[in-house]
Amino acid sequence: MAHPTAPPKRSTAASNREGGETKTRKSKRTLALPRQVAAVLHEHRVRHVSWKRLAGSDWVENDHVFTTTVGTALDAANVRRSFRRALAKVEGIEPKEWTPRELRHSFVSLISEYGVSVEEIARLVGHTGGSKVTELIYHHELRPVMETGAQAMDAVFGKSDQEDRHEASQALCQAPSNAHSNE
Repeated sequence: MAHPTAPPKRSTAASNREGGETKTRKSKRTLALPRQVAAVLHEHRVRHVSWKRLAGSDWVENDHVFTTTVGTALDAANVRRSFRRALAKVEGIEPKEWTPRELRHSFVSLISEYGVSVEEIARLVGHTGGSKVTELIYHHELRPVMETGAQAMDAVFGKSDQEDRHEASQALCQAPSNAHSNE
């Protein structure tokens, strides 16, 4: 039986911000990439080579995947501007209401909905405190995972609590009005 090829991988490297490096030793890790992402990154690499050729001696050599058209590192304003420009192409979205950070929350929400465990999500997003940190930060996005236990118990015990409450409510509404007069 043929085994599918392993997905492409990319290492997380640095996250330099105004206050300095934000990556911890543990958060530097290698992640498998969805094939679609690998294809888009390959197309981006071709564009990058073209930018380098056009910039000539103005090109700033570095190890970054995403840069300006002259090779310099992107700052937060560059990223936000490009992100919002891309969002402007999506009908029904107000770009000014979004920041790139929402992509991280969307990622957590989508993989949670897909059934990925909280522990695995914590590992993927690089939380050194494990699932407790992930649950604290992303509790709204993790709701489907947290509901799994309740749904399983509903399946084990039959009707959901809401169905039981509805039936009890219906029974009370149909009871004679003097049912409690002898208490």
